Amino acid sequence: SLIPHPQPNPNPPHPSHKPKKSPITKPSPIQWQLPPPFPPPPLLTISLLASTSSASGRSLSGATTNTEFVRTSCIATTYPQLCYNSLAVHATKIQTSAKLMASTALDVTLASAKSTSAAMVKLQQSHGLTPRETAAMRDCVEVLGDSVDLIRQSMAEMAANKGGADFGMMISDVQTWVSAALTDESTCTDGFGEKAVADGEMMKTAVRGKIETIGQLTSNALALINAYATLHH
Repeated sequence: SLIPHPQPNPNPPHPSHKPKKSPITKPSPIQWQLPPPFPPPPLLTISLLASTSSASGRSLSGATTNTEFVRTSCIATTYPQLCYNSLAVHATKIQTSAKLMASTALDVTLASAKSTSAAMVKLQQSHGLTPRETAAMRDCVEVLGDSVDLIRQSMAEMAANKGGADFGMMISDVQTWVSAALTDESTCTDGFGEKAVADGEMMKTAVRGKIETIGQLTSNALALINAYATLHH
């Protein structure tokens, strides 16, 4: 069979002719764009932040003022450090009120007297006490009970009085009752004195220390009551 031969190109390229190259397109440079800025906070948000900051500042300032009032009020007491330690935690309640300062001091004294009296009742029922110690303990529990009643009565009288015409009579009664409570506590301390704990038992020594603390708290409360009375003269 016959094999067909390829036909020659009627227009052969000229020997000096070079084929055209396809143009190379350069990639366009990357355009970096920054994200849009955050919009400014609305005026309401700014106002809320400002008011919150202002309220926090006032709260901190108020707490400092209240604590400072407690500290300066305690300077006039017989045991200023005990006064501050026992009342500074109540500064928010007391604020800058001389009446609340005095009534809170009575409240702290009452709580201490009640807890110490309960501890002494338990100790009185324990073994190992001498007849003298047992008698001193019994008398002291009774005396502390009277002291608790007098302090509670003083607190009720102060709470009921609104500073009217009968203020003078009220404050005189309270001063008398708290002074009587202080005398009772001194009697208790004397009866349960050093000789009664000469054996060195720690429990008895601790109880005696608590009785002395009650007397100091009562003395401070009386001083604060007197300071409160002075403001109304």
